[in-house]
Amino acid sequence: MILAGDIGGTNARLAFFDVEDGRFNLVSATIFPSREYSGLDQIVSEFLQTSDVNPDRACFGIAGPVRNGSVETSNLPWIVESQSLANELKLKKVSLINDLEASAWGIVDLDMKDAINLNQVQGNPEGNQAVIAAGTGLGEAGMYWNGTRHEVFATEGGHADFAPRNELEVELFRYLNTQYGHVSYERILSGPGLVNVFHFLRDTGRGTEPKWLTEEMLHSDPAAAISQAAMDGKCGLCEQAVDVFVSVYAAEAGNLALKTMATGGVYLGGGIAPKMLPKMSGPLFMQSFAAKGRMQPLLEAIPVRVITNDKIALLGAARYALVKS
Repeated sequence: MILAGDIGGTNARLAFFDVEDGRFNLVSATIFPSREYSGLDQIVSEFLQTSDVNPDRACFGIAGPVRNGSVETSNLPWIVESQSLANELKLKKVSLINDLEASAWGIVDLDMKDAINLNQVQGNPEGNQAVIAAGTGLGEAGMYWNGTRHEVFATEGGHADFAPRNELEVELFRYLNTQYGHVSYERILSGPGLVNVFHFLRDTGRGTEPKWLTEEMLHSDPAAAISQAAMDGKCGLCEQAVDVFVSVYAAEAGNLALKTMATGGVYLGGGIAPKMLPKMSGPLFMQSFAAKGRMQPLLEAIPVRVITNDKIALLGAARYALVKS
């Protein structure tokens, strides 16, 4: 029995999988609100008590850079230690990997129905692949093609410098620079980032925030409120914010594709892209993705897919535990 975890700034997802004929079968899964717990050990202990199952192997995909079996989470006040979790689980070894690294490990287990194409390319392109995921934060990972299979590697590319491409984005950069100093892509391409974009547009006089939206943002997830209002066509300011978000998301996905030479495809994970599919599948995303000057023909030949299976990181963590533990 494999214990797999997908640990993010908003939710910690834990699941048990068994393996039969190379397929991972979900036995049980629970979602925990991350910020209501003092650490991952506490969540694991509660999950074990309610499941009454003892795992043989375990791997956790965690948002943050993993070094020497330890990670200080990017969007939580936690330090997670692999040895501490091994002691909790009574195992010799517990694997900690980056959450996007876990998603990349899960790509091989996706069915056709688990991803939606944003473009159509000729043939079956091979080569490196990449995953980018906007959610509570922004994660990125690569998959190097060694001629036989993909070798996964983690990055912290979501924290790289935001590069504005036009006057509006230059203004956005200056607005965020005043607040944060360093402006990373995560300051825009995340749930809190979408709120940042909305506030920038509002504060620079590009629209008025409706009173009903103010109330909704106070009493629910503000990013979800903005996104839903845009999808429903109820708020012009929200639609502007989502358009900026989608355009910057596409540009950074294109950057990642160039840096990893991801001719085999780019996958969009995380919780935001599936909720914005009407916008993501429109012309704006692919136009911004491919707008790389002389490299445009290369980008236009790269398949781009939105992952709709929200258990991708759990599947990847389970596969890592099976292969590496």
